[in-house]
Amino acid sequence: MNNKQTADFVNAMWDDSIIPEISEYIKVPNKSPHFDPDWEKHGHMETAVQMFEAWCRTQPIKDMTVEIVRIEGRTPLLFIDVPGQSDEVVLLYGHYDKQPEFSGWDEDLDPWKPVIKDGKLYGRGGADDGYAVFGSLTAIRALQEQNIPHAHCVVLVEGCEESGSFDLPYYIDLLEDRIGSPDLVVCLDAECGNYDQLWCTTSLRGNLTGTLRIDVLTEGVHSGTASGVVPSSFRTVRQLLSRIEDENTGQVLLDDLHADIPEERLEQAAKAADTLQELVYEKFPWAVESPKPAESYTELLLNNTWRPTLAVTGQQGMPELVNAGNVLLPYTVLKLSFRLPPTVNAEDAAAVVKKALETGTPPLVEVEFDADSSMAGWNAPAIAPWLEASMQKASQAFFGKPSMYMGTGGTIPFMGMLGERCPEAQFLITGLLGPKSNAHGPNEFLHIGTGKRLTCCVAQVLEDHFNRAS
Repeated sequence: MNNKQTADFVNAMWDDSIIPEISEYIKVPNKSPHFDPDWEKHGHMETAVQMFEAWCRTQPIKDMTVEIVRIEGRTPLLFIDVPGQSDEVVLLYGHYDKQPEFSGWDEDLDPWKPVIKDGKLYGRGGADDGYAVFGSLTAIRALQEQNIPHAHCVVLVEGCEESGSFDLPYYIDLLEDRIGSPDLVVCLDAECGNYDQLWCTTSLRGNLTGTLRIDVLTEGVHSGTASGVVPSSFRTVRQLLSRIEDENTGQVLLDDLHADIPEERLEQAAKAADTLQELVYEKFPWAVESPKPAESYTELLLNNTWRPTLAVTGQQGMPELVNAGNVLLPYTVLKLSFRLPPTVNAEDAAAVVKKALETGTPPLVEVEFDADSSMAGWNAPAIAPWLEASMQKASQAFFGKPSMYMGTGGTIPFMGMLGERCPEAQFLITGLLGPKSNAHGPNEFLHIGTGKRLTCCVAQVLEDHFNRAS
């Protein structure tokens, strides 16, 4: 592969076609089904998937077929088949559904308005994960433009990832014969430690969410009349949370939610920490000035990738401050979100949490914990020598620095599914979610330069995958 020719082609594709297309996609509020249960009625999901389909059909890729596959009541799946010069299968994955707006966007930015500033494309869904299908097909085109052979490529773009990919297994079953048995999986939906080199994700944490409800009364009562007799529902919440989390350190106290960290992952975390240094924590929008965590960079990365955590992400039962009178609350409901080590069974974890919260109920209150989502994590198989060499080659060629390996604190449900179905496959899990890109939050952006270089790297890996046995 001629690196300059590849870079020139990819850069032109991004500038002339991909960036304008993603900009139009950002305008579409196609929120994932969990956040928009009436997604089918609203039509935004259909608009988004048809936009992607239309662009894909314009690409002059030899013998490519593009299809929107539908199962009634489920978000559509974009399925793309590109024959290659071998029967081996490369599966490329992305998603087109989005997180909701969130608050706190800068005055000149908006979740549904694309804005390009300082080499970044702002707007919801650009980095998570609007670029994936464009990057995948452009990488394939970059090879075909130079008459470089590649394997049979299958591209899946789902519409349910941000809701836990609960629609995806139905499509995987439906399309099993057409997908085949991939021996390489490329997922463009992951984090990058910085924007200076190619990053490969080696593990993903699992996710467990549920609601904790504490009922004390059937209706609110005067706090002066009842307090001292009727227990506070919020105090009960504090008691119960202390069973599962150390309030001073944030350490999860349930042993079954922990896992041994493989030695290889410890070594990778240490190398990543040495590369990133302060960026491990400085990438976040801290409210305090000049934050200095007590733990080492390595320990912070391990906390984020291989140790369980608990976050309270929502509440019900408390009035807004302007309406907060002298009333003892009848109930309190919290949304709990656990991130689990990659090798912990999420369903087993749900049972452990439920038992810890509901056993030995404090007097005079009713306690209930209901898990509403449990998603498996993923730990990558040992990387094949050809893939490791290819990633290093690609990173040096297009970034000028070596590739790096790092676990990720988030969850991509598809990886867990595919890991079980294709135990012999190799994985390149990478992406553009770098420092301050803030997917799911305000001011989400896509780093354009990294998107271009990442696309070139994918092309290099596809070439090396075909040539590895020659």
